[in-house]
Amino acid sequence: MLSSHPSKLRVLVVDDSCFMRMAIRGILAKDPQIEIVGVASDGVEGVEKALELKPDLITMDVEMPRMDGIAALKQIMVKAPTRVLMVSTLTCEGAKATFDALEAGAIDFIPKNISDSPEAQKTFRAELLFKVKEAAGSVIHGIRTDPSRIPPPSPAAVIKSRFSHHRVNCVAIGASTGGPIALQEVLSRIPANFPFGIIVAIHMPKAFTGPYAERLNAKCSLSIREAMDGDLLKPGQVLVAPGGMHTALVRHGAGYSIKTNPITAYPQYIYVPSVDLMMQTLADASNGSMLGVILTGMGSDGFKGMQHLKSRGGITLVQNEASSTIYGMPRACVEGGVADEVLPLDQIGFEIARIAG
Repeated sequence: MLSSHPSKLRVLVVDDSCFMRMAIRGILAKDPQIEIVGVASDGVEGVEKALELKPDLITMDVEMPRMDGIAALKQIMVKAPTRVLMVSTLTCEGAKATFDALEAGAIDFIPKNISDSPEAQKTFRAELLFKVKEAAGSVIHGIRTDPSRIPPPSPAAVIKSRFSHHRVNCVAIGASTGGPIALQEVLSRIPANFPFGIIVAIHMPKAFTGPYAERLNAKCSLSIREAMDGDLLKPGQVLVAPGGMHTALVRHGAGYSIKTNPITAYPQYIYVPSVDLMMQTLADASNGSMLGVILTGMGSDGFKGMQHLKSRGGITLVQNEASSTIYGMPRACVEGGVADEVLPLDQIGFEIARIAG
């Protein structure tokens, strides 16, 4: 539950850097909808204040003395589950720690890219405010079970999909907040001999998509890596659209090729990489012979892409509200009437495999 004072979102700031504590507090305190209820300089103090103050949301640094952010997060999720937004460095090590934190129950993360640059400060301020407010309405799932440890259903329990007769030769998946863990859940349910290529667009910075693809590759039976310009979609392979740019798909012989584009080439798209652009271009390249999937995420990116896919005769699957961390992207598709099937997260991967069967 959120605060009993709905006009104020109560936030605890945990960071060992005095500069970052002051920066985050200064940005959030200026918003009339947010109240800073406390600050902490390390994980030990962060856990103590989380239990004492019971904030609606915590911003948590990853690297801190005495107790790091991940250890603190795990204690909080056991003792007093709370919405936690991680503040991460834009490095490979920072990416790995961030994904560990998401598995431990964090809602989302924000890159710690604040600097003396006015533009960088403006970007950080806008993203921090946006993510804090959006996270306020998110679902707390707690520590996630590794989906690779959950056995698949018995052959007798697997039924043929009602979409099996549709033309499908590729799959596109879009996600945002809650997506890193949700996507792992979905892909871990798809066998290595899956007959089609899969392209994924998830809202992440450039430094994170490569390590994220490597993490998925280690946890799933499919072959997974970050996409590069000119790559072809291949059966049993998942390509993750690189962060910091947009990804489109074009026809290449009998298949489909990746075309990466700078953000300036598509200024109409707010989210990067754009799920709408990825969906729309693959729908056109495949002439609608594809499956589109939208998972948890804030905003409505993906709705126009799924709408275009439906107009081309494609199939659409959407994550249901109960299993979504944030129901924004799926809700847009459901309320816009472009979802053929709405399923809980743990059924989506199996349904994708059945549709291809």
